[in-house]
Amino acid sequence: MWEARVQKVEQLAQSFQKNPLTSGYKPRLWPCQPASVWKIFPRQTLAFHFAKSCKEDVHVFALEKETSAPGQRMFLVTSYTELWHYYRTYPQSLMHCYEVIPEEAVCKLYFDLEFHKPSNIKADGKNMVSLLIQFVCVKLKDTYGIDCSALNVLNLDSSTEDKFSRHLIFNLPNAAFKDNIHVGRFIHNILEPIKTTGSISSLPKDSVQEKDQSTIADKTCEEPQTKRHKPEDLSFLLVKNKDGEDCLFVDLGVYTKNRNFRLYKSSKMGKNAAFTVAEDNSFSPKTEKGVSVEEAIFLASLVCNISFTGQKILTFSQETNPTGRSQRRPAPGKASSLSGCSSSPHQEMDQFVLTLVQKDEIQGSIRRWNYFAADQLLVYDIVHFRWCENVARFHKSNNILIVVDLKEEVWYQKCHDPDCRNFRSSSYPLPQEICISYLIELDEEDQMYLMDDSGNIELSQGRTEQPRPSAEPLGKAPDNWGNTQDDLDYLESLNAFEQNKELPDELLLECMNDYDSQ
Repeated sequence: MWEARVQKVEQLAQSFQKNPLTSGYKPRLWPCQPASVWKIFPRQTLAFHFAKSCKEDVHVFALEKETSAPGQRMFLVTSYTELWHYYRTYPQSLMHCYEVIPEEAVCKLYFDLEFHKPSNIKADGKNMVSLLIQFVCVKLKDTYGIDCSALNVLNLDSSTEDKFSRHLIFNLPNAAFKDNIHVGRFIHNILEPIKTTGSISSLPKDSVQEKDQSTIADKTCEEPQTKRHKPEDLSFLLVKNKDGEDCLFVDLGVYTKNRNFRLYKSSKMGKNAAFTVAEDNSFSPKTEKGVSVEEAIFLASLVCNISFTGQKILTFSQETNPTGRSQRRPAPGKASSLSGCSSSPHQEMDQFVLTLVQKDEIQGSIRRWNYFAADQLLVYDIVHFRWCENVARFHKSNNILIVVDLKEEVWYQKCHDPDCRNFRSSSYPLPQEICISYLIELDEEDQMYLMDDSGNIELSQGRTEQPRPSAEPLGKAPDNWGNTQDDLDYLESLNAFEQNKELPDELLLECMNDYDSQ
């Protein structure tokens, strides 16, 4: 009796192994969360394509493995919440993790600071960080009218005995930069005196005071205000590298397209120095219900974690030439369909938006666009077309916004008018031919990596690369047919049939009965 039960269980186990019911089930973290997404790709382009095709709120991250070749990275697509859940569960597997800052995505102001300690024995890193924060806050006030202080700056430390290393992430009140290229231009501009001449005078003594942050305008694009200032003393930013040469405390090479920026609690591969909250950090994150302080710090450290609601978009269109003089790029003429910038990454979407604002002999145009990676929103600032659904007429002076939701594949209208500040029109579906889900066909074969229940990231089953067959002459395919006994028997039967096509019915029935009996 017992042996029969054991035998039955073994048979069922073998059957389930050969025919599994489903792939591994990954539960949601709580009922209100969308279905979990956790996919790892060998190439960054594939990860971005998949992320754009997802309706879930997902983002791209880069991973390094200790067993991988130096510089080789995998690319993970998941949500912020999902990443944090597994990030703290499997710290060993995900200890070398980077945020990928998408090209042309709205982002925070951020800094990567470092110097070689043995070459800068007298350098006071904490004081240098404090002076830099004060200096940048003054420049933000002078350039954009934004009040901020060290209380708005998340200060992360990854220093070792040999290297002083910090990340500064400015969580500005209701403001963010158009993308990290504009961040780079702003930083290059304010550091121009030390880059060109290393001039020394006096740092502004005005301390940045906390002021009411609720007066910041809603969703407006701010260009730099041209003001003249005395040269600042930026000598504290000059340090020595390992070779004893002068270099900057600020790394100016981290403002490039699709930049990988190391995460809070992550270390470089082969190192054991993860980013933690610095001792002199003054920033305190806002916590929501169900979110721990540690998770709130993690979310505040993400450069592209910016909501569309209530943001002032900062741009910096001035660039410096080799002589140090600033030059403003000429703005396109009125005839241009995009009068404030170049086309967005989704040119088909640009053309569709133009069809919405160019009708009834009114030639509206796109003044600016901004991409919010956290919400997957393309926000178009429209000029010369002021029709507002809220008042069912054209506004006299205030312009409108067209917002395209790439996740939901809909568009809606918002308004700059104070009376319509909280208005959002009905959502209208986008044409199918310009939707991301229609344009991108995901090939599941491109996902080469999987993470098991223990947090190990390995190649997925069946993804071992097959050896390529030997080269054949062009136009001639390999032909191995006809070598087996079954093939030879088939040829013999075929020849017999061709020689005597009129076979008796009795013979055919006999062959069929023999076949059925086997």
